[in-house]
This record gives sequence, C-alpha cells and structure tokens, in this order.
Amino acid sequence: MASAKIKKGDRVVVLSGKDKGKTGEVTKSLPRDGKVIVSGVNVAIRHKKPTQENPQGGLERSEAPLHISKVAIADPKSGKPTRVRFEIKDGKKVRVAVKSGETING
Repeated sequence: MASAKIKKGDRVVVLSGKDKGKTGEVTKSLPRDGKVIVSGVNVAIRHKKPTQENPQGGLERSEAPLHISKVAIADPKSGKPTRVRFEIKDGKKVRVAVKSGETING
C-alpha cells in the first residue's frame, strides 16, 4: 500500500474552485474516492423541513468532500501550497515539503 500524500490533520490550501486560496485542516480523508473533507471549505447548505426530532427546521451547513487534486499541502514554513515527496530518514519513510525541504509531521 502506498503512503498517502494528504492525511487527516494536515493543513491544506485550496487550489481551484469557489474556495480558491482558503486554507483549512483535513477533517476526514476518503482515499477510496480520492477526496478529502476540509474544515470551513466547500460548505454545502441544505434546506431542512421541520421534523419531530428538529421542530425548527431551517438551514443545515456541512462540509462537502473536495477532490484531492484541488488541494495542496501548506508549506510548514511559508503556508504556501507545496508538493510532497517521500524520503527515508532514520529508517522511517517521512513526507517532505518540496518547496522548503521541511518534514511534514504525521
């Protein structure tokens, strides 16, 4: 199994779409679909009818999944988008930011 370049808890920058330029943390990774859910980004609004459990009804906001190609890891130093490469340090495979050479925790 190949290591994932973007994991839960990573700080990412949105590269395209209505939320371009926004940064957020990956709250959930969906590797089978090739998508991630980022907090505060790609918020979908559903109109909910009043029900017995929710007698008020109203608007329900939730984050929709984004395709993994639309996000890039934020560089630990500058916060700008960067690609990721893998290196072996002390016998462990670690993720490294291409722009700054910093290791990405996780």
